Order: sequence, then structure tokens, then C-alpha cells
Amino acid sequence: MSKKKKEDLGRADLEELYNRKSYLWDENRPKKVQKRHSKGLRTARENIADLCDADSFVEFGSLIIAAQRGRKSIQQLIEQTPADGLITGIGSVNGDHFDENANKCLVLSYDYMVLAGTQGSFNHKKTDRMMQVAKKAKRPIIFFAEGGGGRPGDVDADLLSSGGLDIMTFVEYARLSGKVPRIAVVSGYCFAGNASIAGCSDVIIATQNTSLGMGGPAMIEGGGLGKFHPKEVGPAAMQYKNGVIDILVKDEIEAVAAAKKYVSYFQGDLKNWTCGEQKDLRHLIPVNRKFAYNVFKIINKIADDNSVLELRGGFARNMITAFIRIEGKPMGLIANSTRHLGGAIDSDASDKAARFMQLCDAFGLPILSLCDAPGFMVGPDCERTAMVRHSSRMFLVGASLRVPMLTVVLRKAYGLGAMAMAGGSLHESFFTVAWQTGEFGGMGLEGAVKLGFRKELEAETDPQKQEALYNYLVGAMYEKGKALSAASFLEFDEVIDPKDTRKWISVALNSIPKESYQNQPKRFLDSW
Repeated sequence: MSKKKKEDLGRADLEELYNRKSYLWDENRPKKVQKRHSKGLRTARENIADLCDADSFVEFGSLIIAAQRGRKSIQQLIEQTPADGLITGIGSVNGDHFDENANKCLVLSYDYMVLAGTQGSFNHKKTDRMMQVAKKAKRPIIFFAEGGGGRPGDVDADLLSSGGLDIMTFVEYARLSGKVPRIAVVSGYCFAGNASIAGCSDVIIATQNTSLGMGGPAMIEGGGLGKFHPKEVGPAAMQYKNGVIDILVKDEIEAVAAAKKYVSYFQGDLKNWTCGEQKDLRHLIPVNRKFAYNVFKIINKIADDNSVLELRGGFARNMITAFIRIEGKPMGLIANSTRHLGGAIDSDASDKAARFMQLCDAFGLPILSLCDAPGFMVGPDCERTAMVRHSSRMFLVGASLRVPMLTVVLRKAYGLGAMAMAGGSLHESFFTVAWQTGEFGGMGLEGAVKLGFRKELEAETDPQKQEALYNYLVGAMYEKGKALSAASFLEFDEVIDPKDTRKWISVALNSIPKESYQNQPKRFLDSW
């Protein structure tokens, strides 16, 4: 994308080509670039240059212009609508870590400096063309989706269509679901059609200044719904909390870094890795079985150093979903967080886990489950969230997994919730092991005592004696259900020293041929 010196060309036709392409370059749009930078934002080409390895980006369709020949001269369109506001091509990402067979990615970016990054007739056509290339190349797609949605000013297209409802962009992009990894990066305003591109993607990485919504202020006002500033429509903080945004970052620099890290899990194994002292795992579960703890300390200790990338961290915080590496090998991870609802699995947590399991299954990533589940959430309030249907998603997805699931019980493994964390049954996982802190039961111990020994407890009228009886019964049930006792029934495979967790995972990953689960027919991913 660098400008060629005139004396290097030697031919008039080459000079014409480079003169024509010069309108694409940021240095020839100084006022627009300055305006962009004044808002703390980067240009589309700056983001692509940061994402792709040096001089590796090959651009497709750079010479198209907006379909507005009926309004403006060709020269005006060349100057004002370069590439019709959509930059597309193929580049190398993470080439320092993966060879050329793995590092190529398709990159698309709406250019907000061209008609507010709107979707024009010809850039729709270019998107469709890139989807064809993606099908053939079978490479990840990284899509910078900022923009205002459909463009009503393309008058040339009005001669051929009344509403442009026959375009194929959205269906062609959606057809790639589960076939190639698709990453949306959003900064600034992203509305309507641009937001649909983001929503159809496997993952949405967004900056704190993002506004993401299915209709921008003009559409909202046009529908008689009131006047709103763009920042009021789908602000990032809200969309992160409700689960729309998977990864929330400070700015575009961090967004590009997150995109590079995310795509790396689909590019293969890393040869070089380090990990922390595994003996430290012995002390990360509190001795008091009622105390909550920070499960991220366990995740970061088990995983290779700096290999954890959490998804949807603002949503359903009782369920952790993340990518990790073990000895350089990429995996998915689900884990219960006892700091939220005690780790109980509610409707949102069920959806979050099920969708993430689909994602891992689609692209052949084994799943590590760290179980500390007191069960599925219960109660009238919970049932108002359609818990019966939502919780069942974990069983449906678990039963259809082609990738291996590896389950480690950290502490509680109670009832249906624990079964769901293991793919539907403790024997459904390739292995199910427990730390010595593990507890097993058909339901929570305290609830089991209150329910199963109600008559005995009610018969004891002295409050102190009743409490003593209750504690005795809970203790007896704990002795029966603690890992060392439960292991004798072969309900799970082994009780292990926490320091051996990585060893078990490594043995499993090296025992199962990758082709048995990676070369499978592709399935589409649920958007939710």
C-alpha cells in the first residue's frame, strides 16, 4: 500500500494505475484522517496494517466506487468513495508463530471515512465475492464492522431494485457459520446492516466507545420512536453485560491484539510454552467447603502462561467460558464460578456454556470442564426465565459433541448441573477426575438432608438438638459423598492430586487422534 516513486514505474499505463490507486491511501486524505484521529480512532487501513504481518496484505476490489454515477462525476466518486468504503483482502496474521499454511486470514473493513462506513451496492457485491473466496480458502475471517448500515444514496442501484432486499451478503456470510472462524471487531458506531454482520459472527470484539444496535438514531426517529444520540443506542457497557459483546477492550489497539489472540487458537499448536508451579493448585480451594474462591486463579495456573482468553465475561458470570492452551495445544474451557450464585447454573449460564461448546465442537477444539456445580438454579424466579428449556441446551449440545470433553471436579458435583458440566453424564467425558476436595451427590447435601430427613428433624423440638442432628446428618452425607468415598462406586474415574491436572489433560490430548474429531462435517453456530 506504499506509494511508488514515479521513476520506478517506467510505463505510462503503470503510472495511470498507481495514480488511480493513490486515492486509496490515507496520506492523500489528510483532513479525514485528522478528523478520525481527533476522535481517538484509527483508520481502516491503520487497523489492517496492525493486524496483518508486514507487507502481507493483498487487496481485492480496491478500484470500485459508489453506485452514484447519476449524482456525481466519476472523478468525484474516485476521490470521495475509494473502494466504495470497504477494504477487503487476504493477509498473514500471527506469522511469527504459525506457518503460511495456517496464518492466512481474510480481512474486511468498512471505511468510516467513506460515507460513514455504510453498506453500498458495490461493496455488498465485493463482500459476496470475498465470501466465495472464504469458502474456497477455508480461512478465518476478521471483519471490522463499524458503520451506519445500508446506504440510501446509491441512486444507480435504484434503477435495478426497489429496496435491495435481494442482496446475498447476509445469507452468504451466515452460510459460513461453523465452517470458518468469523471475528467481528467493532469500534465507534455500528448499526443496522453492519450490526447484523457483527451479530452473525462467532465472536464480537468491541471497544469501550462502541454503540452497537439494529437501528441507528435516524432509523429510530424515522420510526416515530424518539430522538437519541448514537451513544445512547446499544452502548458497549450494556451490550457486554447482556452477552452481545464477547470481548470488551479499551481501544482499537487492544481490539486488534484481541483479534490476533482469538484467531490464534484456530491456527494450530504452539511449540514454545511455559506454565506455573502446579503444586500451587493444592492450596487454591478453601479448606472450608462453604467458602467461595476465585476460579480464575485455578484456570490461569492450569493453563499455559498468558494463554487464557475469556469470552462473554460480562454476562452470566457464574459460568466461565474461555480459550486456553495446555502444552501449546488450544482448548476450550467452561468452569463454574462460586462467586456468583454459588456456581449454580441458571438460564443465562446454560446458554453461555451451550453456545461455547458448539463453538469448540465446530472447529475441533477439545473442552476442559472445571466443575464446582451445586446444580441448576431453582425457584419461582428462575422458572420465569424459561429455565426448563434453557438448561436443556447443555444436555442437547453435550450429547452431540464430536470433540473430547475432559472433566475435573474441583469441589461440588451435585445433580443435573454437574452432569451437564460433564457433557450429560460423568461417564460421557473422556475422563472425569476429582481433586481431593470433590463432593458428589444427587443434590446439594444441605437440601438433601432437609428434604430426606424432614420428619426426623421436625420430630426434634429442641432447637439446639435439631441443629446438632442436622449437622450430624450433613456430615454423614458428606463422608459418603466426598471424593475418596465416592470413588469406590466408579461414578467417576479417579481422585487426583491437583498438581497432576495438566498431566491428565496432556495424556488425554495425546491419546485421542486429532483426525477423529477435527475432520468432521461442519455445523452452524447458534448466534446466541
